[in-house]
Amino acid sequence: MKKTFLFLLLAGIQFVNSQELALVKKNSKIGYLAKDGSFKIEPQYKSAKSFSEGLAAVEKDGKWGFIDAKGTWVIPADFKNAKDFNSGIAIVQKDKDWVYINTKGEIQKAPASEKLYDFNNGVAFIKQGNKVGLINSKMTVILEPKYDQIKPFENGFARVELNKNWGIINTEGKELVEPAYAEIGNYFKNTTWARKDKTFGIVSGGKFIPVEGAEKIWDFEIQDLTFAKKNGKIGFIDLKGNWVILPIYDKAKAFSKNLAPVLVGSKWGYINPKADFVIPPTYSDAEVFSKNGLAPVKENNWGFINESGKLVIPTQYGITSNGMMAMFVQQDKGFIDGVARVKNEGKWGFLKPDGTVLSNQWFENAELFSKSAERNSTTEFAAEKPKTETKPAAKKKK
Repeated sequence: MKKTFLFLLLAGIQFVNSQELALVKKNSKIGYLAKDGSFKIEPQYKSAKSFSEGLAAVEKDGKWGFIDAKGTWVIPADFKNAKDFNSGIAIVQKDKDWVYINTKGEIQKAPASEKLYDFNNGVAFIKQGNKVGLINSKMTVILEPKYDQIKPFENGFARVELNKNWGIINTEGKELVEPAYAEIGNYFKNTTWARKDKTFGIVSGGKFIPVEGAEKIWDFEIQDLTFAKKNGKIGFIDLKGNWVILPIYDKAKAFSKNLAPVLVGSKWGYINPKADFVIPPTYSDAEVFSKNGLAPVKENNWGFINESGKLVIPTQYGITSNGMMAMFVQQDKGFIDGVARVKNEGKWGFLKPDGTVLSNQWFENAELFSKSAERNSTTEFAAEKPKTETKPAAKKKK
């Protein structure tokens, strides 16, 4: 039987090469630094923002537009102000009005709302009267305004308030936990903490389980344990509301890498899930472990330890924001995707896990690395047999 092959000419296919760029300020100008320490875009802007979904908002002659990772203008600087892209949509100020645009710069007609809200997790709030609902990035209402308040989505879930009671919804607007609680936490593995009247407990499968003696519960973060307060002391509970580590600590932070920072008296150390001290309480402050197995610890200044407690980067850096560029949050205090942003003698730079400074450069200010994208057109040939189809692949710290 004769075999036939179809040779398909695939022209103009778009391949997207993602890379990470950090917004940095040098000699009073803003540019974008690559992970190898070289400038992908030389410092030249007076005002600019980090990359988001392959585009960055920058100012030119008092107007804002968007560039790509090569520094090419993708959306001209025609706006009085601009926010980041999320879910393919950004909010910009056109003349006196705030409007939505897509990544082509086209204005999107949105359902009626008293104000525009940023997109997050594929949805944005709309407000009509005193009620809040949801739209998707196609500008379709997916949840009619019915709640008094919706908190920002985290990992696809949001806290909602109705008649002074709190519950949880997903990005489709479906109620996962009905608004029946005076307080409620984040949604983690189909579970959340909540307060009913004066009682704190765990909500799982629609059932409220009181946690014996709990005076406060913090959000579940990375592992199946979170910290809670009882009789003024901090311990840890599991997803079923059981006290697995007795409340004997003055303060605590989340478990990561099976280690949690705890405060005893005036010193911080790290315990394991059995409550054994793996790293003795000797530090004036401590943060959770990053994915690469390093954690920030403080003596007079900040350094980094490994999971055995060895100080691998000396305590000589700052790790908190000066507030000039961005509101840095808890998960930013440490190594993220291979580098840690630190401050030394008034300048910001990026540490590598071996303690060296990325390209040995320090900046007036610096943001975290964020993903950008380069789009390249190519032409290639692909051979296929008949009847064969190829489908594209689809802390908080308290």
